[in-house]
Amino acid sequence: MSLIAAVSAVERQAEQLRRDGNTYFQKERFAAAIDAFTEAIVLCPDIPIYWTNRALCHRKRNDWTRVEEDCRRAIELDDNSVKAHYMLGLALLRRQEFSGIKELEKALDLGRGAEPECSMVEEIQQELAKAKYSEWEHQSAQHSLELQTLKDACEVALRERLAANVSQIEGYIDDAIKSHEKQLLSLDWVFRKAAEEDIPEEVPDYLCCKITLSIFHDPVITPSGLTYEREVILDHLEKVGNFDPTTREPLDQDQLIPNVAVKEAVQAYLDKHGWAYKTD
Repeated sequence: MSLIAAVSAVERQAEQLRRDGNTYFQKERFAAAIDAFTEAIVLCPDIPIYWTNRALCHRKRNDWTRVEEDCRRAIELDDNSVKAHYMLGLALLRRQEFSGIKELEKALDLGRGAEPECSMVEEIQQELAKAKYSEWEHQSAQHSLELQTLKDACEVALRERLAANVSQIEGYIDDAIKSHEKQLLSLDWVFRKAAEEDIPEEVPDYLCCKITLSIFHDPVITPSGLTYEREVILDHLEKVGNFDPTTREPLDQDQLIPNVAVKEAVQAYLDKHGWAYKTD
């Protein structure tokens, strides 16, 4: 057998193992799927899809260390792998490594740029929103702790100053105490104002779908002037009937028009507030 024929035989064997692994995966036999993909990797270690397929199995088993390892190898082989960047991002976020957000952002950019657009785009968007909110919560907690520590230190300094003043100006104790109380009130006001930025704002109603109550991703407007999330209204038209769920007026899919104004308003809100909102 020639070298070329031998290589071809190995590649065919690896592909068969990949197909076997996919079958096992669909049957939720994840250990068997991992074994099949591992054998495929041994035969052809430079095929990125074998690594991402195995990573997906590890994800189903919540083995995030191995997810990270396989995804990093897949990215070394193909930096344009949406699945590899996506799952690597999830794995990093599992251990509070917010660098995972950059991986999700890259996965989203790659997915949007694919022809046709990757089917995982909406899922990635949702995970990215959750990750950015988690990052904001983490930073907010740290900031609150730092503010409280600083406030405590300032209060201690004011008490020490009061004690020193009382010992030096015994005839003005009442004035010193009043001054001290005013300073404490001022200190409390300053730190409360500083902490306000750590309080998440409610997303305005006009930026949320009337059906899901979640912030819009792909808003469309109906002839009645109401705006819905595209996927949700399409699902309603298909499963419930051809009418507006709010006004009950007749409605067909071809009457839906992208609501560019709302979409731009959503993006402006997210840019300003750092994605500080919770998703369902």
